[in-house]
Amino acid sequence: MSAWLCVLAVLLDTALGEPRRGHPLVVFGGWATALERRWNRRPDRSVGAGFKATLLLVGGPVLVAVFCQWWLPPLLLWPLQVLVLWLAMAPRSLHEHALAVARPLAAGDLPAARAAVGQLVSRDTNALDETGVATAATESVLENGADAVFASLFWFLLAGLPGVVAHRAANTLDAMWGYRTERYEYFGKTAARLDDLLNWVPARLTALSYALCGRTQLALSCWRRQARQWSSPNAGPVMAAGAGALGVSLGGGAPYHGQWRQRPVLGAGPVAEAATIKASLRLLRRALGLWLLVAVTGSVLLSVGSP
Repeated sequence: MSAWLCVLAVLLDTALGEPRRGHPLVVFGGWATALERRWNRRPDRSVGAGFKATLLLVGGPVLVAVFCQWWLPPLLLWPLQVLVLWLAMAPRSLHEHALAVARPLAAGDLPAARAAVGQLVSRDTNALDETGVATAATESVLENGADAVFASLFWFLLAGLPGVVAHRAANTLDAMWGYRTERYEYFGKTAARLDDLLNWVPARLTALSYALCGRTQLALSCWRRQARQWSSPNAGPVMAAGAGALGVSLGGGAPYHGQWRQRPVLGAGPVAEAATIKASLRLLRRALGLWLLVAVTGSVLLSVGSP
């Protein structure tokens, strides 16, 4: 049944996209911001405070999800699961944000493309040229596909409502606190490590999916040779395999927080351009279709084989 609920959630996202108002993650983010301001008073000694904040903000919603999973009847649980999974994923939103970068970039409107890519990435977008904008947007599609689409599907299929709630809460906290800055270096450490743990398997399944849906041999080769060079243990496989699947070069130097950071090159081939962003969206759609096909096929085979 879980596989079919995944299909329904994806169809709901395709039809409606993210809610414009009252998104639960916005409310959750408000709680996280308020708690961080209250508890992160000594940024240089706040590992313990960050641990307690992460435990509270992840554990609380998970306990509610466990209660719903165990006590709600199927006719109430199934719609709730579809609703939560829809809210946890964002394939249509990612598609719309990426196209908002690709279209002005293709038309030669670099300022508009910079402004649009600033909605996707944390780097200093005003310092990016055309290649930098296309690279940033393509990397965001590949990495957010793993975080905001496939990891949610994985944890829902594995652990139901508590699994997807735990992942989305941890991933949101990592996006808010997981920075190596003076304020968040210690406070955000627990959230960052928890997010790394929860994304370890989904990231590698995502990398494999990208490889199977693109230039398979090149993607697998780039994954094997380049992933360990990347600073993030999960983003490395995803972006190396994704870049190889697309046949382009990503990574390289980029400006962050007023400093130029030299990153390893991932993939192989020409540098990214506006068309690369659209190609990454097509790769994401094919990979999503593959996940749903495998999930539904497995569900059907299990139902046929059960007594």
